[in-house]
Amino acid sequence: MSAARGRFITLEGGEGAGKSTQIRLLADRLAERGIETLLTREPGGTAGAEAIRSLLVTGDPDRWDAMTETLLHYAARRAHVEKTVKPALGRGVWVISDRFADSTMAYQGYAGAVGREVVAALHKLVLGDFAPDLTLVLDLPVETGLARAKQRMQGHKAAEDRYERMGRDFHDRLRGAFRDIAAREPQRCRLIDADRDVESVAVALWHAVVAQFSLQP
Repeated sequence: MSAARGRFITLEGGEGAGKSTQIRLLADRLAERGIETLLTREPGGTAGAEAIRSLLVTGDPDRWDAMTETLLHYAARRAHVEKTVKPALGRGVWVISDRFADSTMAYQGYAGAVGREVVAALHKLVLGDFAPDLTLVLDLPVETGLARAKQRMQGHKAAEDRYERMGRDFHDRLRGAFRDIAAREPQRCRLIDADRDVESVAVALWHAVVAQFSLQP
């Protein structure tokens, strides 16, 4: 008998939202209940996608226009889904990804002005109807997130800070984008107040996961 399909959970949000920390805490809680997890990220998740990541997150903010970024993200995403995410789900593993398609919709579709319809059409072309089972959107004030991101990057020689160095207006649009995405798809998305201590955010995330998948608290 084949294993039951795993679940696909994504964490989204602006810069400095604390996604990496919360992903590890969520994986620990799932492991305590005997659920095997795979932690991954976008852009990334395969060798080829990681190579594309370096093109996107380093260098001058004006290195690419938003449409070029969109195409690069979906090239990486196609490899990630086909080579990493779908095989794991097929084995019954729960996959937790630091960013997925909602980031492209928010960063390039909204903040970069490519447009919702264009990004949605590209997603349909590249991945069909494939989507997360649950998306947790970490929301916090822009200035708080950027301050956290700046602190995180200190001491890194090749900092992945290209998006952090985009203007304040960009990041204001970005926050609004994620909030709008969450409001449009309430069955899939949960908006989480991330302007709190780590444990409080972790508890909120866990409650969302328990509710979505009918787990024991």
